[in-house]
Parts: sequence; C-alpha cells; structure tokens
Amino acid sequence: MNQVLLVSGLPILADVGRGVEEAFFMFWDTAWALVLGFGLSGAVQAFVSRQAMQVKLGDHRPASIARASGYGMVSSSCSYAASAMAKSLIAKGADFVTAMVFMFASTNLVVELGIVLVVLIGWQFAAAEFIGGAIMIVLLALLGAVALTGRRVEAARSRLSAVSNDEQAEELQHQPWSRRLRSRSGWADAASYTMADLTMLRREMLVGYLVAGFLAALVPTGVWNAVFLQGHGTWTQVENVIVGPLIAIISFVCSIGNIPLAAALWHGGISFGGVVSFVFADLIAMPLLLIYRKFYGGHLALRLLVVFWTVMAAAGLVTEALFTVADIVPTVRPLRVVPEHFSIDYTTVLNIVFLMVFVVLYWLYRHRDRLGGGAGYAIDPVCGMQVERANAPATYSFEDSRFFFCSDRCAERFAAEPAGFATTPHKAETSEIMEEHEWQSPSARAWQKWWRKRRGIGRRQ
Repeated sequence: MNQVLLVSGLPILADVGRGVEEAFFMFWDTAWALVLGFGLSGAVQAFVSRQAMQVKLGDHRPASIARASGYGMVSSSCSYAASAMAKSLIAKGADFVTAMVFMFASTNLVVELGIVLVVLIGWQFAAAEFIGGAIMIVLLALLGAVALTGRRVEAARSRLSAVSNDEQAEELQHQPWSRRLRSRSGWADAASYTMADLTMLRREMLVGYLVAGFLAALVPTGVWNAVFLQGHGTWTQVENVIVGPLIAIISFVCSIGNIPLAAALWHGGISFGGVVSFVFADLIAMPLLLIYRKFYGGHLALRLLVVFWTVMAAAGLVTEALFTVADIVPTVRPLRVVPEHFSIDYTTVLNIVFLMVFVVLYWLYRHRDRLGGGAGYAIDPVCGMQVERANAPATYSFEDSRFFFCSDRCAERFAAEPAGFATTPHKAETSEIMEEHEWQSPSARAWQKWWRKRRGIGRRQ
C-alpha cells in the first residue's frame, strides 16, 4: 500500500501509512498480552481487599514501605488513578513518602507492564522493570525522608484532610477473597475492573501506539544519534538516563501507553538504562505534574518533580550497571520493532485465544448485575474506571444522584458539563447545578469558587 502511494506521488500519505501500519502491528503483537495483563489486574483488584491501605502506612519505616509497595502492586496501573489514591491515603493519615511509594509501585510493579515489555522488547526489560522498580522505591524512601518533609507537606496534608470523604456513612462488608474466588459475583466484579481499566486507558494506549509507530517508522537514525549520546562510555549512560524522563514529560503519554514508545526509543538507539528510566517516568508526564500542583501546591509539585526525576534516572543507571555486571544487557537492536505482515505464528494463535477470553470477560461485565456483582462499586462517568464507593477520591451530587470519581481530574471535567456526562433526560440550568451540588475535593471547591465569581452568584445586590 505504501509503495502504491509513493508511486502515485503522495509521499506524505505514504509516511502516514507507514506510521499507522507500524502502530497497528505493534498493537497486534501485544493484543493478547494486554488482555492477559488487564485480566489479571482486574482479578487482583476484585479479590484482594484494600481496606488495609487506610491503616499501617503512618510512617516511612521499612515495614510501611514494604506494605505500600505490596498495596501498589495490587492496584490499578493507571497513573491518574494511582495519583488520586495516593492523595486519598495522605488525607487519611498515611505518611507522605509512603503514599508516594504506593504510587510508584502501582505504576511500575504491575504484571501488565511486564508482559507487554516481554513481548515488545524482551524479558530483560521486564526484569529491569521489577528490579529497577524496587531500587527506585528504596531511593525514593531515602531521598524522600529528607526532601519530602516539612511545613509544605503538612500544609498539603491539612488541606486534603479538611475535605476528605471519610465521613461517608456507607460501610462495605467484603467477603474473604478465598470465598469470592468461588463466586460468580466476584468474577463479574473482576471483569468489570478489567473493562473499566481498558476503557479508562484507551486514549493513552492509542496515543502511545501511534506516537511509537510514527517514531519507529519515520524518525531517521541521525536524529536519535543527536538526542542520545553514543560511544562515550559512562557519559553516554548518564546522559541517556537523564534524557529518558525528559521525553516522558513532553510526550504526554503515561501508564501502559509509554511501553510501545519505549520500544521505539530502544529501536532508535537509547541505552538500556535510558529505556528503563523512561518507563519509570510515566509519573512525571506533564498532565500529572499539573495534577500534583493542584493537590499539593506549586512548590511541593516542583520538589516532587526534582525528587522523582532524580530517583528515576538513578534507578535506571544502577539497573543498567547491575545488568552489565551480570552480562544480560541486550546487545542486538531489532531493525524493525514489529513484523511487516501477518503470519500464522504463536502471536496469531494467542490473539485468537485471548480474543475469546475477552469475549467472556465482556459478557461477565455486561451481566454483572444479574450475577450479583457491583455491590459497593460505581463507574466513573467520565473515564469509565470502576471505583469503590467508600474510597472514591471525589464525589459529586447532581439531580438527586451521587457520582463517584477516580480522581479530581475527572470530577472537574464532570463539573464543567454535568448534564452531558450524567445519564439524565433533562438539562438543568447551569446556575442551578452549581448552587446545588456537593463537592468533596479541594480542587473542585476552588473551581466552584472561580465559577461563582465569574457568574456573580452570591454577590450583594
């Protein structure tokens, strides 16, 4: 197809076709892994109780750091959801550094990322994700104990605690996970988590695959050589692990969507440690930096950026050194990230098998009410994520209905147009909506104050 476009004198369309083709085959190569990874993640989220997250995280001693890492591993891999959950933990009394450790583990020590890394660029990168992730958490605990303390941290905690939704009257009685494994409702909830996470991350994955496809297909080797130093020994390794997070910041791609982009960077010439630090850096993508600014204030958000960037780069450098000593750093870079055409191989067979698994999961999701699932859960009307009502980071009341959100980011989008997101046949007037709703998040209240000031609500006549 691309050759036809070139012959017909449409080189731009040919380049677009090459980029899209590369992105599609990258997705095709990892489709089964996505279903497997998100399916396992959904099962863990449904069957493992997270009530203990609200306690036993009050300091950053080794035991608390280990618990926070474990809780993060069984949570959603979405960067936005992880940041919202960390904020909720802080509001409920968790140590600030320990909450950040939870966030790091939630986005780096999860099975779906490891599976996709194995498929796209090799087992060494998946091993580096977990080994380097542990190193990064240790570094964060050590550096955070010095840099992430003080009056600004306490001020942020006080602000968040003042509007925490701990007062919710709803009490959820969770069955033991062993009993839920044998229940239809438990598997219906697991399927709902899977479908909700896929729905929530669809945009990140789409952007990640497209950007990676175009980078792999169209960016000349000379450009990569200009960005990443090569052939300078230690200086090459240091420069690459610093530049990796920078690309994560400006790419706006986070969560699992940055794995295809990591494959493109490896194909382009970045060092092993640079790829590792880039994968770690999904928590400092630009949208998340803006979220930190809302949660914790500008000064603390800047401090988080410096600390996160430092530990991500250092973890990438240390991981590469360990793998070099063990002589397991990959030495061959693929000429292409993915195959050029379809073929009957293990990938095709696995895709067919997991397509059937996906159909079963979708059926469970669509019939979860009939199967007894959904108790204590709600679906975020903005992003589609499934959240526990008792632990929702933000809620909103509109037309006698209460909505639950995975983060303030989704709550604010809902606030801008509640009638558009809510499943209601009428459109209430905007002024009535804004006067009657209830907020339980700090950034939402700030948004309400700005809206009222602009509309003149509450002014003296």
